[in-house]
Parts: sequence; C-alpha cells; structure tokens
Amino acid sequence: MSLDDNVMKALPAIVLGFFVAAAISLVATPIVRHYARRLGMVDRPEARRVNTRAIARGGGIAVMIGFVVVSAALVFANSFVGLHFVAHPQIVTRPKTVALIAGAVLAVGIGFLDDRFQLRARWQFLGQFALAGFAVAMGVSIANLNFPFTTDWTLHIAGIAVLSAAVTVLWIVGMINSINFIDGLDGLSSGIAMIAALTLGVISLTADPVEPYVAMFCFALAGALLGFLRWNFHPASIFAGTSGIMLVGYVLAVLSILGTAKIAVAALVLGVPIIDTFWIIIRRLAGRRSPFSPDRGHIHHRLLDLGLSHRGTVLLIYAVCIVLAVMSLALSNTGQMYAFMGLAVLFGLGLFFIARLGGGAAEIDESLDASSYSGDESSGKPGRTL
Repeated sequence: MSLDDNVMKALPAIVLGFFVAAAISLVATPIVRHYARRLGMVDRPEARRVNTRAIARGGGIAVMIGFVVVSAALVFANSFVGLHFVAHPQIVTRPKTVALIAGAVLAVGIGFLDDRFQLRARWQFLGQFALAGFAVAMGVSIANLNFPFTTDWTLHIAGIAVLSAAVTVLWIVGMINSINFIDGLDGLSSGIAMIAALTLGVISLTADPVEPYVAMFCFALAGALLGFLRWNFHPASIFAGTSGIMLVGYVLAVLSILGTAKIAVAALVLGVPIIDTFWIIIRRLAGRRSPFSPDRGHIHHRLLDLGLSHRGTVLLIYAVCIVLAVMSLALSNTGQMYAFMGLAVLFGLGLFFIARLGGGAAEIDESLDASSYSGDESSGKPGRTL
C-alpha cells in the first residue's frame, strides 16, 4: 500500500514527535515522582490494593508534559514558523486544536487536585463534565453515529445542536471513566491507551481522506505514554493517578472525534475497558448496588483470580487490544460496529465462565465497608485493588 504524498511529507515530523514525546516523558516521570512523594501524593498498601509499598501517583503530569510540549511545538513550527509539513484540515479548526492541547492541561489540573487532596467522587464528576463542556464550547462535537436502523447505517446529529453536544459530553465523560475503571494493574491503562493512540494515528494516515494533522497528535500522545510506561509497567514506581486518567480519557475522546469521525474505531480498540465498565455497571445495578460501589468484578481481577501473574494479565489484555486494533484497521465502519457488538456479548460470556472457573473467588466481599475502600470507584483513585 502506497502512502499519500501529504502523509509522506508529514511522516518525518510525526515520527520525530513520537520519539521526542517519549524522551520527554521518560525524563520527566522520575522528576514528577520525586515531587509527588514530597507532596504526599502516594498510594499506600492496603488490604485490597495490588501494591505492597507506597507508590507515587500523579504520573499523568509527565505524560501531559511530553504530549503538550511536542504538540504545541509541532503546531507552532507548522503554522507559525512556516515549515508547513502538515496540511491543516479545514474541519479541525484552531479552536478545536486549542480544545485538544489546552484541554489536556486542564484535565491534568483537575486530576492533580484529586491526586493531591483526594476529592470526593462528586467533585471529580463535576470536573469531568466541566472538561467535556469546555471541549464542546470550543467546537468539538460528534456529527455522526453508526446506527443500524438507518438506510446508510449512520445517524446524522450534526444539525441537532443540543443532541450533538449531549452525545459529545457523554462520550468524553464515558471515556474518562472507562479508562479509570480499567486502571487496576501496573501499566494496564497506559498501555491500552498507547495502543489506542497508535491505532487512531495509523487510521488517520491511511483513511480516505488522510489526516496527518490529527495523526501528529495521536503519535505525540502514544510517544508520551511509551516514555511513561518505562516507569509504570510492573513493578511500577509511579501510577498515572487521576491526572493521568483525566488526561488520557479526554485526549483519546477528542482525538476520536477530530477529523473524519473515528468513534467506531476508538470504541472497538478500547473495547476491553468500555465493555468491562458496561458489564460492571449492569451487574451492580442488577444487584441493587451503586454502579460505583467497590468489588473485584473487573476483568483484570477475574484473570488474577484464575492464577495469572500480574504481568501476564496485563500482557494478555494488551494482546486482546492489539487484535481489536488490527480488526479496526481491516474492517469498515459497519464491520467495526458489528465487531463491537459481538465483543460485548463474548465479553459478558467470558466473564461468566471465568467467574465459574474461579469458583466464586472473585465475588464481592459483602463485609467490606465501602467507606473504607480506597479503590477506583469509591474514591476516584486509580484502582490498585485486589
């Protein structure tokens, strides 16, 4: 497959941005870790946590530095210095670019408040909706949705401003929480996010029309996550924290909207965290409990209970995400939607059989007082829980 001339022209800058972002976050992460410890931003060992020692959190700051510095530098060099290595698509207006880069900084700022002061979940939700509202106010919106009951398999909502804004806000908030729910093992959420960013970047370079401008940001995020993974993969010396969850969820959500809509691609590649979140919420509601009440029902908990190692569980989920990424590249939009629906069914069946094989070891500890639980759902912290 030959690449478009615009892609070939942009490719050196995109590759350079990837490696520079990786180098920046690689160097910045230990510095962030040092100051996080000094500020008391640490996850301490508790009965239901994976970590057996105090681990710094707030690693999302380092990822943000790598992503924002490289993205801003590339935009400046391309548009203001006059290098023009990437054609600026009309559909990605300057306010949308600001929404992406400034929104990343805002996301980390909101997350930092929780990492530092351990805010209640309600304030985190308020911050998430405010962040999504900022994106919508800057012009980021979902115009079309894959929908099976229309003649062209597409539901056009661009003309209904209120509906488009509501769907966009729900997509961004939902993405943030899906990343949060899967953030239960060292390197899990950051690795999945890197795979998703790379996939969105490749789609942007190979789709019709090509979008090297969007790909530039995708690869900058992937590079920043790669550098962070050096310190976050098992055994982790720093966690992404709420700052990382907010950053990654927000940026991936916005990148999947910019340019030619790639919502179906993002939904499929991130099928594991999205569907895991869906089934967790359904199961909790069916049990007449809060969807944010703590338990050990996440897919990574189930796999650990089957006897897989910490690292083996993470690598297995990486492998599933890579398969889904390849499928998203090979399938049409309609095929991606069918694949996502099929994955949802298979995922539910898989959870059922894994729970049966585990002999109920992963069932909820009813004696646990939710007020004392410090995992992802009840306190908003990344879910380092057993």
